[in-house]
Amino acid sequence: MSIFNNLIGFGRQTAAPSVQVQRLVGRMCYELVPLLSADQAISDLPDGAPVSITCSPVKGISATQELSVRLIHRGHSPIPHFAARLVEGPDHTAKLAAWVKQYGVTEVLIIGGDSEQPTHYVDALSFMRDFLACDSGVQTVGFAAYPDGHAHIDKPKLRAAILAKQELLASAGVKGLASTQMCFDADKIRTWLRAERVAGFSTPVCLGLPGVVDRAKLMTMGLRLGVGASLRYLSKNRGAITRLFAPGGYDPTKLVTDLAPDAENLGIVGIHSFTFNNVAETASWQRAILGAQS
Repeated sequence: MSIFNNLIGFGRQTAAPSVQVQRLVGRMCYELVPLLSADQAISDLPDGAPVSITCSPVKGISATQELSVRLIHRGHSPIPHFAARLVEGPDHTAKLAAWVKQYGVTEVLIIGGDSEQPTHYVDALSFMRDFLACDSGVQTVGFAAYPDGHAHIDKPKLRAAILAKQELLASAGVKGLASTQMCFDADKIRTWLRAERVAGFSTPVCLGLPGVVDRAKLMTMGLRLGVGASLRYLSKNRGAITRLFAPGGYDPTKLVTDLAPDAENLGIVGIHSFTFNNVAETASWQRAILGAQS
């Protein structure tokens, strides 16, 4: 238990993880960003790990594709993000679908994206509709969900969007998987998801959580990703801010532990880990959780 305590408890006496916690952590997807630091991140990934690859206005979709191919050659299962606002139109959509089929990619994540000037599609749903009409062979399509809200979209529209995506995927015979925006408030995540389930949202959910990330990188990247409300929550919550500023950076254990008992009832099936390419420490955390005796 000493290694486990030192890694996830920063020296505190920490209870062994529950079966529910281990189940979620065992179903973890590592998110990578197409940057120079991706070289080291790839080397630090567990063998055969599922890997989600971001798509930004700066790097573009081609960078996401290139990193996906590298991961395939290394024996991983890439989940490329396609940002709708960066897709040039139906012809580009067809090319992306053909690329997915060529490389045997079975899962993609479709987001609206942060580009201020869309080239053709203004949102994820419109691109998703055209993409599903192509022969991509994809089996699962992920999309974003926002327990902490969205800076530019009100809550009724967010709910309508996830329900519309759920209906579209069902009609296409494709599995859906919602990945939540980074949020540090377990009660907020739980309350949001309960309300969405009552409203008819039945798609399985992966929790979007930071990995074991340096506090400065987490704060900087968190603001860039539009999760300022969650970071403000940290500033008001002494326990959370203590974990954030503890030696070694942010520790996701407490948040996973808080939510794990409700995972089955709420349809939470895994974790989407925002590593910011800090894979080694996050992989060590996962090994410690899975290797600890319950």
